Amino acid sequence: MVATMYIDTSHITRGGKTYTRHLLRESYRAHGKVLHRTLANVSQCSEAEIAAIRLALRHKGELEHLGTIQDAITLQQGPSFGAVWTVYHVARRLGIAQALGTTREGKLALWQVIARVIDQGSRLSAVRLAMAHAACDVLGLDTFDEDALYENLDWLAGAQARIEDRLFAQRQQTKPASLFLYDVTSSYLEGTHNALAAFGYNRDGKKGKLQIVIGLLCDEDGHPVSIEVFPGNTPDPQTLAAQVAKLKDRFGVQEITFVGDRGMIKSQQIEDLAQQGFHYITAITKPQIEKLLRTGTCQMELFEQELAEVRAEEGIRYVLRRNPLRAQEMRDTRHAKLATLQAQVAKQNQYLTDHPRANAQGALQKLVARAEKLRIAEWVELTVAERVLTLTIKEDAQTEAAKLDGCYVLKTDLTPAQAPKEMVHDRYKDLASVEQAFRSCKTVHLEVRPIFLRLEARTRAHAFVVMLAYQIIRYLAACWSTFDITVEEGLHALTTLCLVEVSPTNAPSYSCIPTPNDTIAHLLHRADITLPKAFALSGVRVSTRKKLQSERIPQ
Repeated sequence: MVATMYIDTSHITRGGKTYTRHLLRESYRAHGKVLHRTLANVSQCSEAEIAAIRLALRHKGELEHLGTIQDAITLQQGPSFGAVWTVYHVARRLGIAQALGTTREGKLALWQVIARVIDQGSRLSAVRLAMAHAACDVLGLDTFDEDALYENLDWLAGAQARIEDRLFAQRQQTKPASLFLYDVTSSYLEGTHNALAAFGYNRDGKKGKLQIVIGLLCDEDGHPVSIEVFPGNTPDPQTLAAQVAKLKDRFGVQEITFVGDRGMIKSQQIEDLAQQGFHYITAITKPQIEKLLRTGTCQMELFEQELAEVRAEEGIRYVLRRNPLRAQEMRDTRHAKLATLQAQVAKQNQYLTDHPRANAQGALQKLVARAEKLRIAEWVELTVAERVLTLTIKEDAQTEAAKLDGCYVLKTDLTPAQAPKEMVHDRYKDLASVEQAFRSCKTVHLEVRPIFLRLEARTRAHAFVVMLAYQIIRYLAACWSTFDITVEEGLHALTTLCLVEVSPTNAPSYSCIPTPNDTIAHLLHRADITLPKAFALSGVRVSTRKKLQSERIPQ
C-alpha cells in the first residue's frame, strides 16, 4: 500500500462570510479502491505556512535542493498597493480623476482625496500615508511634502467650480437630473483663528465652540453635486440662494425642483424660487399644521389615511401622513418623561417627610421647573397641600398635546401631473440620503473634523476633498453591500496587500503582486477591480518637510 499526503482546501460561504478549511490528508489504495483519510486539521496555519507544507510535500524526495531556490533570490515586502490601486480606479470610474486633470496639481488633489478615503487626518498625515503606500507610483507623481499639499488646497479652491461643472456634466450624460436635495449642517472648530469661524446654531451640541456652516447639494439619488462652506453664523435659508444660482447659471439646469426641510425653504425662499420658475418640496411646522386645521383647510381624519392630499389656493398642494412608528416613539417618550417627573415628586415627598423644616414651596418650584424642562408642563398640574406634593394629569390637555403625534405635512407647488402625491412623499424622504452623507462626512468614516486650517480658501477646499471622497465611499459601500463588512474594514483589508520586491542574484530586481487572500479577492471582485500581473516602482520617495531637513544635516 503506497500512501500520498496532500493538503485538501475547501471554501464555505455562510451568511455572506467565506470560511476556509485546510486538512492534511492521505490517499491510499486498499482492496482495489482509492481511499482517503484525514491526518490533521491545519486550518489554523497561515497562508504562508500552508504554502510551505505544500512545497515540502511536492519536493519531499529532494528537500536538500530547496535551499538553493531561496539562495537564488531575495524577497522583500514593498509598499502597500491594494487600497490605493482600488480607490484610484474607482476615482477614475466616477470621473473624479478626469475632472481633476492630469497636471501635477490635479494629481496632488487626487491623492488628497484618496488619502481621505483610506485614512483621515491632516496634510502631514497624508504625506506619511504616501510614504507607506505606492501613491506616487500609481498616480505618476513626483516627490512632495505637506507644504505642497497645503498649496494644492489653494489651487483646488480656485478650481472647485470648474471641477464640479465637469463632474455634473459627466453625470448628466448618463442620468439627467432636475430634482435636487439640499441640506446644511455645521461643524465645530477647536481653534479660534479660522477665517469662516463664527458662533451660530450648533447642531453638534458643542456650546461655546466656533463653527462653520456646510451646505451639500445632491441629486435625487443622493449623489453629491456640490458643496459650499459658509460663515458659522449664516442662517440655513440664506444659503439656498447660492444653490439656485449655481444650478441655473453654472450647471445650466432649466427645470429645477428643490427638496429641503422646514427650516430651509421658508416663505422668502419659496418666493425666490417662484421668480426663477423653479419648484419646491418641503415640510411645514407644527404651528402651521394647527393653523390648517383651524381654518378647515385639512381635517384630522385625513391623517388616518395611508397618504392624503389637499389642494389649496394658488396651486399649493399639501400631502398628509401619520407615521405610526414615530407616533409610538412620541407616546413612549411622553410616558417616560411623566415617569421621570413622578419619581421626582415621590423623592421630594420623602425628603419633606424626613426633613420637617424643609421648604415645601421651594420643592414645588423645583418640580414645576423640571416639568417645563421636560416640556410636559402644559398637561400636568403640580400642587402642594399640608407639605404633600401632588401631580395631576390634565386628560384633555394631554389628549390635545398627543393629537399630532407622528403627523407631518409636506408642501409643494408641483402639479399632480408633474408629481403625484406618492412621488412628493418619496422625494422628501430622499433627504435622508443627504443626512446620511453628512453623517459619513462628519462622524462615521471621513471625519471632516478636526479642521487643521485657518484660511478661507483652504477650508472650502478641505470640504470639497471630503465631498469627493464621499462619492468614492458611497460607491464602495454599494459594491460591498452584500458583505458583512464596512467600507473602513474593507479598505483596511486592502492595505495589507503589499507589493513584493524580488531581487534575483544575477538579474535585475522587479516588483510582483502576490495572490490576494480570499477576503481581498472577494472585495476586488465585487468592486470589479483587476490587479496587474506586474508593477514597476518609479523609485520616487516622499518625505515630510521635517524629515527632509534632518536628512540634509551633514553626518
